[in-house]
Amino acid sequence: MEALLRPYDLGTTQWYVLSQLAHDGETKQRDLVISLQVERATLSAIIAVLVRKGLVEQVPDPVDQRQKLLRMTAAGAKLWKALPDLAQIHDVAFKGIAAADIAAAVRVLQTATERLEKFIERS
Repeated sequence: MEALLRPYDLGTTQWYVLSQLAHDGETKQRDLVISLQVERATLSAIIAVLVRKGLVEQVPDPVDQRQKLLRMTAAGAKLWKALPDLAQIHDVAFKGIAAADIAAAVRVLQTATERLEKFIERS
């Protein structure tokens, strides 16, 4: 994924932010923290880079001025349309593997991640 995005000067998390905005439209920044499962400070830094690149704009939420809404700019939408289809990565990695096996692997990894996060919180 990184190799495919490098010519476009995008990192994988930047791509995920753009993907979310492309598919769901305007999104609260705090909702992206949850959906992307990244630290708030990490996402803030990534958003700052995307804003500096002119791909995303950050505006106050009209309902709650403390919250920030993110939306893709025209330049961001143009770049999004030019990006390669990353579905091929999924196809190469998982071709021939049963959907049930993939789902089981996802459940195991999610459970392990949750346990590790709880362990870190208690420490």
